Amino acid sequence: MRSLFAFCLTVVTALPAWACERPVCPVPAESLILSRHITFDDLPSSFGIGRKIDGILEQNGVQFGERFVGQPLEAEGDFDVVPGPASAPLTLLPGAPGQALGILRLMRTSVLQGHGPRGFPKTEAVGEGAIAMIFDYDQSAIALDIRGGEQGHATLRFLSRDGRILDTHRIGPLSESTHGFLRSDEQTDIAGLLLTNNDPEGIALDNLKFDKAAILSLLH
Repeated sequence: MRSLFAFCLTVVTALPAWACERPVCPVPAESLILSRHITFDDLPSSFGIGRKIDGILEQNGVQFGERFVGQPLEAEGDFDVVPGPASAPLTLLPGAPGQALGILRLMRTSVLQGHGPRGFPKTEAVGEGAIAMIFDYDQSAIALDIRGGEQGHATLRFLSRDGRILDTHRIGPLSESTHGFLRSDEQTDIAGLLLTNNDPEGIALDNLKFDKAAILSLLH
């Protein structure tokens, strides 16, 4: 965490100040100044297999579900697979009861995970389901933490409000890690994000950060 003094000395600029050759650029998460921060720590949780959430989870500026309207749900072993673009306009879908979302307590923090095809309360389901999120306003930058991870891979799909896939990032081999992403070409059109994985122990999401008026630090 930067000190207040260091923060005040940081020179910032309106996006974009980063260029890459793809629609959504991976950037150091610490280079993004994002005012919205979802921690999940205010939600009831427990250790072990955690608590299940059936239906849509609403947080400040974002909602969470399993996938989007128009996307089929498939299974590959114990893991959710969600191929293809979504229908317009982008609309969130909850998972089936016991196969949707869950809140799990890890030490001093709570994390959001998806339940896979085996279904809650089976341990094989924890962290192996899809997590979809839709933002109240289109975004230009996003940062998030991947919790857990045992050398598997995660897939992040960035979607526009009309259901198009803007870009797809495959992350791994997985471990505890933080990731930042910035839309290229001065565009602010990231309306949704879909997270799936094939990690042997499953993964969870924590510290989702976003901001309609994102700023990129020139110090990074």
